[in-house]
Amino acid sequence: MTTRTDYTGKADASAKTNSSTDSATDTTSTESGRTAAIGGAVSDAAGTVKDVAADAAARLPEVAATTRTALEDANRQMRTGSDEMLSMGSALSFGLAGGLLLGGAPRLLVAAAFLPAVAMVLTLLDRSSRTRGQGTRSLQGR
Repeated sequence: MTTRTDYTGKADASAKTNSSTDSATDTTSTESGRTAAIGGAVSDAAGTVKDVAADAAARLPEVAATTRTALEDANRQMRTGSDEMLSMGSALSFGLAGGLLLGGAPRLLVAAAFLPAVAMVLTLLDRSSRTRGQGTRSLQGR
C-alpha cells in the first residue's frame, strides 16, 4: 500500500486562509470608509447648525424689537377696545385653549392659547376696578 500525501489540500487551506484575511481587510477598509463618511456628514451638519445659530443670534435684536412693537400694539388695542369685544375675545380664547387641552395638544401650545384670554380678562378687571374706584370717590366727595 502506498501512502499518498495530499499537497493540494494544504494549498487549498492556505488559499482559504489568505482569502479570509483579504475579506477581513476589505471589511475593515469598508467600515473605515463608512466611518469617515459618517464623520464627514456629522461635521457638515455641525457646520450648518453653527452657521444657522450665528445667523439667528445676529437677527435676535431685530426680532425682539418687532415682538415688542407687536405686543405694545396689542395692548393698546385691548385698552381702547370696548368691554363687549374684550369679553367676547376672552371667551373665544378660553374656548380655544380649552379645546386644545381636551384635544390633547402639547401643554406649551395650550399655555400660549391661554395668554391672550388672560390678558383680556386682566384688562377688563382693571377697567372695572377703575370705574368702581371713581364711583366711590365721587360719593365721598359729595
